[in-house]
Amino acid sequence: MSTINRYEELVGKNTIDELRMLSGYLEGKVIQHINSTAMGGGVAEILQRIVPLMQELGVNAQWDVIKGNRDFFEVTKAMHNALHGKKVNITGKMWDIFDEVSRENLREMNLYGDIMFVHDPQPVALIGRRNKMKGSKWIWRCHVDVSSPDKKVWNFLEGFANKYDAAVFSSPHFAHRMKTRQALISPSIDPFSDKNRELSQNEIDTVLNKYKIDPQAKPIVCQISRYDALKDPVGVIQAYRLVKKYVDCQLLLVGNRAADDPESDRIYQQVIEAAGGDPDIHALLVEDIPYEINAFQRVSKVIIQKSIREGFALTVSEALWKAKPVVASAVGGIPLQITHKYSGLLCHSIEGAAFYIKQLLNAPEYAAKLGAKGHEHIRQNFLLTRHLREHMLLFLSLYHKGYVVTFGQAKR
Repeated sequence: MSTINRYEELVGKNTIDELRMLSGYLEGKVIQHINSTAMGGGVAEILQRIVPLMQELGVNAQWDVIKGNRDFFEVTKAMHNALHGKKVNITGKMWDIFDEVSRENLREMNLYGDIMFVHDPQPVALIGRRNKMKGSKWIWRCHVDVSSPDKKVWNFLEGFANKYDAAVFSSPHFAHRMKTRQALISPSIDPFSDKNRELSQNEIDTVLNKYKIDPQAKPIVCQISRYDALKDPVGVIQAYRLVKKYVDCQLLLVGNRAADDPESDRIYQQVIEAAGGDPDIHALLVEDIPYEINAFQRVSKVIIQKSIREGFALTVSEALWKAKPVVASAVGGIPLQITHKYSGLLCHSIEGAAFYIKQLLNAPEYAAKLGAKGHEHIRQNFLLTRHLREHMLLFLSLYHKGYVVTFGQAKR
């Protein structure tokens, strides 16, 4: 059975037939995705799944990665933080580094797509090649929460973004008044990937033994995210300590390094210091091994995502797909995934997170109901097939300006 046909049991035959129909209209077109890293982070993970699936549908989809040195990624990380609203001083030298590396990529990269799909700020300046690629269409995909960005950094990026045919955002809260057309497309998960598929007990036990985690000793509260200040891992530890006063539990923090995030080592050290040697706090720095993340989520009693700012947080969808109760900050694209007290619980503070974690640990039946409803919400709205459909409709809309394309969530 081919990969795309596996989805029929989840989304129905009509959905798969529609994907095949839409892909036929893209015959002869080359879609070139470009981002800043092949490993680590949600963007790379999405592209690892969506590009092969498009190829299976007969669409010539490709994926390339820009080059950049450590100085460049220090600058783009500062830009990332500024777009999230953090006060950052970006100096003239830093802008020069961004421009220099962008020019190098413009000179050296092979840009060949009929539709250029450029992801996030790091490669945004590649639009400078557009005039040499006659007839090409360009899309800028912003995965970042830009609801209240630093104006100087946003104005800089918008100067590039307005040269694209379309800009894509994950949430209506991220949209800005721009000269270019905009589309709202949420990310998605692949239920058949190693991160989301069913695991055997032997597979789970292998992972637990490797990291010396015992879920039978005490219930596990878990956050999975890169070690980033905006994911607030230290705040998670503070919430855990409040819960610990009433419910004996253990905390599992799981993160990895991304090639385009030079801050992760420093944040990880802050986490180790905040843990203070507590034997019930497991702060793991892991390789990007998807089935291990899967195992950690499946043995957890509560999943938390206490981000300060967030683009989307696919870890929420991943946990809900496994019918796990989730406590998450009401920021970015998280409220699209969680309807408060229906498919999960939204919090606004460390104390609020602790209150809901304690509630779920003390009320397993309520936790199970939230998890079940969360699973169904993800099935209806955040699987890769929906994402594919919206991408292909967007591609086609670039060639048919009169068409109006609307994307919406299924109703409960």
